[in-house]
Amino acid sequence: MALSVEAIVERLGGTAQAASLTGVGTEAIRKWRQAGAVPPKHWSAILRATGLGVHDLSGSSAAAAPASEPAAGPESPPQGATAVLVLADGSVLWGGGFGAHAEGARSVGEICFSTGLTGYQETLTDPSFAGQIITFTFPHIGNVGTTPEDDEAVNVAACGLVVRESLTEPSNWRSTQTLDAWLRARGIPGICGVDTRALTRRIRDNGPQTAVLCFPAGGGFDLAALRQAAAEWPGLEGMDLARLVSCTQSYAWTEGTWTGTAAAPRRPDASARHVVAVDYGAKRNILRGLVQAGCRVTVVPADTTAEDILRHAPDGVFLSNGPGDPAATAEYAVPAIRGVLEAGTPVFGICLGHQLLALALGGKTYKLDRGHRGANQPVKDLLTGRVEITSQNHGFAVDDGSLPPDVRVTHVSLFDGSNEGIASTRLPAFSVQYHPEASPGPSDSFHLFERFVDMMRDGSRTVTPV
Repeated sequence: MALSVEAIVERLGGTAQAASLTGVGTEAIRKWRQAGAVPPKHWSAILRATGLGVHDLSGSSAAAAPASEPAAGPESPPQGATAVLVLADGSVLWGGGFGAHAEGARSVGEICFSTGLTGYQETLTDPSFAGQIITFTFPHIGNVGTTPEDDEAVNVAACGLVVRESLTEPSNWRSTQTLDAWLRARGIPGICGVDTRALTRRIRDNGPQTAVLCFPAGGGFDLAALRQAAAEWPGLEGMDLARLVSCTQSYAWTEGTWTGTAAAPRRPDASARHVVAVDYGAKRNILRGLVQAGCRVTVVPADTTAEDILRHAPDGVFLSNGPGDPAATAEYAVPAIRGVLEAGTPVFGICLGHQLLALALGGKTYKLDRGHRGANQPVKDLLTGRVEITSQNHGFAVDDGSLPPDVRVTHVSLFDGSNEGIASTRLPAFSVQYHPEASPGPSDSFHLFERFVDMMRDGSRTVTPV
């Protein structure tokens, strides 16, 4: 009789040892437990380590949803269903397809949810969503259409879109294209008619898992292959995705924040501070915020070395947001950041940039049980005592307990107490986990850009309250 996944992990010596022996992260082991299956590609390593036989493992490939979860959909498509969402735990959710037919008839990524009521286009074009399928908790998506002015990046990094209702027809004077046509033009598939409330609860209670969104052009669904694809995808832990979404060469950014109906170029004056922004997946509105604060901005690729960054003679260095596991991106980012810090150059980081700064200063990061994605998330500024309404998008966080004595916590989430900001007491460097440029407050956090400018101007080595 085949052993359960739990029994197999126990034979391997526990989660950490099982991950080490099979060459995966602990997040992958959690996915095995969720799916009730060990991917066949790991069987040989398990057999060598435990002495088990193939017959002990073969039954573990049959995934089943936990009894406490919402019931999975039927194995054959209901009438009218043109798309399907298959989870790593084996659940099948049928619906109507929209957008583009996925490349190879399917799109694989980590399923997550975002709670924002507005800004679906900005969310979809945020490079931090690379490797993820986004579930919007707000049911009416598409009602303001799309416009090129609202894109946060040239390309869409997200793998797919899940919504409750059929896409709403746009009713907004700025709209130039429907969301459906916009998605088709960018090769992004979507599915509607899904019970997004039940799906969100599943992610909230059990953590993120892999999903496959399949919207085939000619119909026909191979559920066994889709389940296998979901079970075998390794997950975001250990993935460096910053290189995939970063620019490939440096360029100058001159556009400021919106005034009236559009953002316009802003000519920095002679006193403007020169900021080199390292692009790990930078949102355009962050760059606009730097310009609006009076900076002259040069954007450089994610893997730019400290020597090349300093060759631009910056007054300060900005570390952008981005996707993936910060510990993986740190292999090339941390040496560069440390080189900049050793030169005494002020540093400001947001989101992934915050996590990378923490790693460069001696801290550690970890994967959250559930990520923070959406607007209206309260964060307390420990330096001022104020609570800011923030926009967030991250699945990893900085471990407070790992920070050295010369790095202090400056911000904390009022949702779960996780870290939202740090500052060095020895070096001119600070960072926040959330997105001050996204304006959910709407301008609660813009002072952080001004604080960075003050640090560059004054050469201050501490972050003083405003």
